Amino acid sequence: PPWSPKTNLRPPHHENHAMKIVTASQMVALEQAAISRGVSADNMMENAGLAVAQVARKELGGVAGVKVAVLVGPGNNGGDGLVTARHLRRWGAEVAAWVLTARPDVDPKLDAARLYGVRLVFPAAVSGDSDPSLSELDAWLAGCRLAVDAVLGTGRARPLDGLLERASGLLSDHRSRGRLAVLALDMPSGLDADTGEVDPACYPADLTVSLGFPKVGLVTMPGATQAGRLEVAGIGLPPGLVEEVESELGLDLELLTRRWVAQRLPARPADAHKGSFGHALVVAGSRNYVGAASLASQAAVRVGAGLVTLASPRSVYPIAAGRVTEAIHLPLLEDEEGRIHRDAAKVIGDSAARYTAVLAGCGLGWSSGTLGFVEELLLGDPVRGIPLVVDADGLNNLSQAPDWWQRLGSPAVLTPHPGEMATLTGHAISEVQSDRLAQVREWSSRWGVAVTLKGAYTLVGEPGGPVWVSPFANPGLASGGTGDVLSGIIVGLMAQGMAPGEAAACGVYLHGLAGEAAVERKGNAGITATDLLDLLPETIAQVKL
Repeated sequence: PPWSPKTNLRPPHHENHAMKIVTASQMVALEQAAISRGVSADNMMENAGLAVAQVARKELGGVAGVKVAVLVGPGNNGGDGLVTARHLRRWGAEVAAWVLTARPDVDPKLDAARLYGVRLVFPAAVSGDSDPSLSELDAWLAGCRLAVDAVLGTGRARPLDGLLERASGLLSDHRSRGRLAVLALDMPSGLDADTGEVDPACYPADLTVSLGFPKVGLVTMPGATQAGRLEVAGIGLPPGLVEEVESELGLDLELLTRRWVAQRLPARPADAHKGSFGHALVVAGSRNYVGAASLASQAAVRVGAGLVTLASPRSVYPIAAGRVTEAIHLPLLEDEEGRIHRDAAKVIGDSAARYTAVLAGCGLGWSSGTLGFVEELLLGDPVRGIPLVVDADGLNNLSQAPDWWQRLGSPAVLTPHPGEMATLTGHAISEVQSDRLAQVREWSSRWGVAVTLKGAYTLVGEPGGPVWVSPFANPGLASGGTGDVLSGIIVGLMAQGMAPGEAAACGVYLHGLAGEAAVERKGNAGITATDLLDLLPETIAQVKL
């Protein structure tokens, strides 16, 4: 299909702000609030169906003469699909709509579709026709370029069985042959809008046009894998409505967009000097993890920090100095295994006044000595009051310190992957992954820090604030060192004065976008962390366009 995505989810490119992500009940409440302000339900349905038809026409490069199947279900989602079918037919497409469930006795959208020449088919379970096997749909799909799923949408109150299951199987079969594109209207049928759970018969879409706002299930695994690329279509909600009801409805989940990030990246005035962009300290590395130190510090340089100091063990220093020529180097006392000695925190404290942000953890190793060092550095006085990023072995060591969150004396971002989150919380990885959103909300509030839970569709949450969702799920980033690059990006942004939560959110977006660019150039296997470093400056320039 012409819109097959390189990753499972893409943000709506036209958005100028972080876009709210809603549950099914929140979307219903928004529609009801719109109705109370004078917008009719019929107008919203007409707007939705037209918008979906426009997306289909754009993606296909025109629809005149194109064969289209629309699968219609009950309620509003089916009504939206009938409006879509009507407009596609009006523009010259050859459209047939299979009405797979009962519709209201009085159905203006069905009547209008018939009036415009949409072919309407009612299988046996609905009207008594003689095609319970859907053989006619099978034959029609063989010549189709597009199938529109307008069956269940957010209303997954019933399983996909009977006709719905058989129709799903036909779509999946024809799509697998590479000749049919599937566009899901609002949600792929069988995908739970709130949890991301997927009915066994749910088929994947190539493109999902979510109505009003994207739904939680579209950015939650495993549902996100079924959604294809995401577009968001307006339905005519009144201007300012979201802001009016945001607090009342608890709309605290947001999809990151390019413009939102661009509006928050540090300015680069013409009369600036290196002191204008802060001084990041990166405390990283050990004998076995030299690369972590160099990657994290280079990322801080690449994202625009004015000065970067790399504090690493003495045995790491000569290797790192050859790789990171732009950084200031602070060699530290080390133990016999090549890890930073527990007494080295005092050396860092002696120069701490010059730093505007500190990253600790990448490649430190994990031992009683490093635990003592991490406790003294992060929970004692050496960098107290300086914004922190804690990653990797910084997190693993911190998890062993009693009541560490009560002793942390600085605003901070933690950047765990699911395994590190499990270590910090004492939960199993499966428990962390089963409800990532709840984990971020709970632990960011309990610990009083911003939490960046890495993985597909990385989440960033801060205490009592929004949770931001990355629009990227990129298997090319599943390689060693890419997490060190992310931490370096975040500390580089914080060094320039960004608040921890927003620095983490912007860092996650830049990291993901650089990963997209790397995959476009090299494919999604064999991408290295160094590839991301090389792409960061042009990624920032692209975001600011």
